[in-house]
Amino acid sequence: MMFNSTTLLKLSHKATLKRSEWWDNGALPLWITAQNQGLKTASYFYPGGGVSYAGQSVNRSLVETFGHPDDNETEWREKIDTVMGWYTKDDFDFVTLYYGEPDNVGHRVGPETPQRKKIIEQIDRTIGYLTESIQKNSLTDHLNVIITSDHGMTTIKKSPEVEEIKLSNYINFKNLSHFELLDYGGFGMLRPRKGKEQEVFDALKHAHPNLTVYKKEDIPEHFHIAKNSRIQDLVLIGDLGFNLNSRYIFYVNKGDHSFSNQEMDMKVIFRAFGPDFKKNVLAEPFDSVSIYPLMCKLLGVKPAPNNGSLSDTEVMLVNDIGAGGNAGRMQMSISLFTTTILILAVI
Repeated sequence: MMFNSTTLLKLSHKATLKRSEWWDNGALPLWITAQNQGLKTASYFYPGGGVSYAGQSVNRSLVETFGHPDDNETEWREKIDTVMGWYTKDDFDFVTLYYGEPDNVGHRVGPETPQRKKIIEQIDRTIGYLTESIQKNSLTDHLNVIITSDHGMTTIKKSPEVEEIKLSNYINFKNLSHFELLDYGGFGMLRPRKGKEQEVFDALKHAHPNLTVYKKEDIPEHFHIAKNSRIQDLVLIGDLGFNLNSRYIFYVNKGDHSFSNQEMDMKVIFRAFGPDFKKNVLAEPFDSVSIYPLMCKLLGVKPAPNNGSLSDTEVMLVNDIGAGGNAGRMQMSISLFTTTILILAVI
């Protein structure tokens, strides 16, 4: 969900894929940083890949249309074929490719379901097809592959098993709220009407045993959001599995994320292989932001200012890797909404 708390406009993710104002917030994505340092980059359905940043756009971009199906396995393989051609024939250095599963299935039916297992099996087959394509294109010795995810998923708790959170039981939205972002899982924000901030906070802070409310200045450091200009006056967090309902309980998702990043269900996975990675290494947990300096290291790109640390990930690399890696400077990034595959290569 993209929002503007001044105009009160709210748009779904896919409705913003060509609207730069929702993405260009002062931070440059890796594909722009790489282009500025001489690399050739492309994006295939990758979120944010179809817009410009500080007036700069990716060299080649395909943008997903609204309503485009996310679960077609044949299309998944065709995308891999296309991207393989981009860097074996068109000399691209960094390509991003996005898939919308298994996120959609997890939301619709829940993470612990046969349907979710089925889409995970489809992802597994797709990764198998990817490795076969790497071999087919004689790129095994030239590709570093990273498989990770952007969030986890948990089952939503519903009545009558639990007392669901309905905030209109505790505050009058019409009189007290200027803007709210609620009804989208376990994370929400409120901007009270001017002069009503303390009243709303006091009404909500002990309203429900499974609800925690923070003033912006008191947001815990481990959330890493307090300094962002888009964060509203009050941040609300439901306990794991508790959705934040505003006026009515109409939330239909069976699974969701956006709960505390300290919950195990919200953790992500990380797998990597290729000529610049050691084999059979079990790394210590690290923050996902540290993938960025790792990618820069493998691409030979000077990182933009970021919150990651190469020291979190370099233990996974072979000892003789230099800037740009042994594989070279080309990267393909394939993103499944809860699984991201990053591939680096040279031709």
